[in-house]
Amino acid sequence: MHTWKRFMPFQKGARSRFSLFAKINLLIIVLFIPILIMYTYSNNVTYDVVSKELQISNTKQLTFLSSQIDSRINQMMDFSLILSRDPNVRAFNGLNLWEDRYDQMQTRYVIQEKMMLQSGVTDIWPTRYAVHSQQNEDVIANYNRDTGYDKDYLKKNMSGQWTYGDQTVESKDELQAFYWFYTDSLAQPGMLTGSNLVIEASFSYENIQNMLDTYKAGGQGDPFFYHQGNAPIMNRSADKQLSDELIRYLDTHSPEDTTQDVVELNGKKYLVSSVKSTYLDWHLVDVIPLYQILQPISLSQNLFYISMILLLVVGISVSILLYQNVQYPIQKLLKGLRRVEQGDYSVRLYSKNQNEFSFLFRRFNDMSHQIQDLIENVFHEKIRAREATLKQLQAQINPHFLYNCLGYIINMAQMKDEQAVVSMAHNLSAYYRYTTRMERETSSLQEEIKLLINYLDIQKLRNGRIEYHIDIPENMLSQSVPRLMLQPMVENSVIHGVAKSYSSGEIRITGESSNGYGKIYIDDDGPGLSPEQYEALNLKMQEPLQEEMGCGLWNTNQRMMHTFGSHSYLLFGPSPLGGFRTEIIWEIPIKDTDSDKGNTDTN
Repeated sequence: MHTWKRFMPFQKGARSRFSLFAKINLLIIVLFIPILIMYTYSNNVTYDVVSKELQISNTKQLTFLSSQIDSRINQMMDFSLILSRDPNVRAFNGLNLWEDRYDQMQTRYVIQEKMMLQSGVTDIWPTRYAVHSQQNEDVIANYNRDTGYDKDYLKKNMSGQWTYGDQTVESKDELQAFYWFYTDSLAQPGMLTGSNLVIEASFSYENIQNMLDTYKAGGQGDPFFYHQGNAPIMNRSADKQLSDELIRYLDTHSPEDTTQDVVELNGKKYLVSSVKSTYLDWHLVDVIPLYQILQPISLSQNLFYISMILLLVVGISVSILLYQNVQYPIQKLLKGLRRVEQGDYSVRLYSKNQNEFSFLFRRFNDMSHQIQDLIENVFHEKIRAREATLKQLQAQINPHFLYNCLGYIINMAQMKDEQAVVSMAHNLSAYYRYTTRMERETSSLQEEIKLLINYLDIQKLRNGRIEYHIDIPENMLSQSVPRLMLQPMVENSVIHGVAKSYSSGEIRITGESSNGYGKIYIDDDGPGLSPEQYEALNLKMQEPLQEEMGCGLWNTNQRMMHTFGSHSYLLFGPSPLGGFRTEIIWEIPIKDTDSDKGNTDTN
């Protein structure tokens, strides 16, 4: 039975340690979950953005290439129209009989030269032109023709559209040229009146190949020109196997004007984009190996997941080591600290391992041995500091002020003015009761105002010229301020303001609270200072205390800065009453901003 009782605490402690260990590992797993979720989401977003941008970029490039092809075709059509209206061409198809063979040769030469010049404008897009004259049954071309004028040839090709091949019997698997026949006849398209002038414009499939090669050199795709039922025009370095598979796909999925699909071929994803040519009715198709472009993203994703698994394993292993070498000693140290907290300074800790915790245990043992002495020393120091502070404040009491007040009481008593004696004694008692009280370092602004009333009533009894007005909003009265914050300022106005002039005697104390700041203005109608003196006095508030400087104002400024922060300060300047103004500005703590709103006016 005793053995079982002894085993129970150990088992309970073991369960507690195991529970903590499980919590640590669970915390590691919980920390990994949002990382995995965020990374997966970010990776998917990146994948989608890259795919979308790739699709947009590929469509723009294909559209640009298609517009280049259409632009060159349009130039050929414009030149055919201009050539049909050329005077020499019309002369070649003229009704008059050519009598001068030299003129005939000259006209043919000029027409051929114009067609040759137009064909040689660019090397990447060579063109062929031929002028067919039905009137003369003759033809002029800028290339070597196998046949001459053929009326049936013209009738077969007069469709008004660009055609692939010239309607001769050729294999559909062979690459051919593109043809366009133009006549300015008013008859229906395909109708020849017997006197028409027909302009034949054509270009080889190699022109398309040249542009496909140029396009492929600047990108990652494998473009080709496609029309269902015809042999596609491939770039010269095309992947034949991939192109054949893609063409079989396109034969069963007829592309629209502009299409874009992700097609899986041989287990790999490809981005297939197509743009339809305006004039040729063919599709410009580009295939991009999407898996190759997005492979770095997939590889990065796989590496990240592998790294996360490794980090999880390492994290759990580290948690085990940390628990054994850190957590358990910390728990032991915490138990010792709790016993010290309860007042048991005899507790001692020991460690079998010589590590940092063994050093901490030794220091803990020294601490628990010395802590009682330290507590007693601190306690005695606080008592001595409190006594020293009290003596300092008592030493700051102006003995002349007390002597004058007692002298006033004696004089009034001799003159049998009991009311003046009672008033002076009452205010003097309240004044010194407040200034010598040491329970708290701060007090409410309302208590400070009461002190000012006692002080000013005392001065008013001694000097009948003194009149004072106090106007502090009620919502400010509950704010906490340093003790004796206002009295030195008012005393300064009495001694250096009112007392130095026989015509002055008004003291006005006002306050306001706005934008998180509290402000109190103390004004008098005394002689005041010059602007240079105000500036010098404000600068002295920011300097260390000097022997020739009065410590009352400087000490108040320092106490405000320490209590409310560096944004709180004293500011001196001219008063609206004509004398000296003291501005007390402090940043209101958050706990004081919810005080009740109100207003008070005391005279």
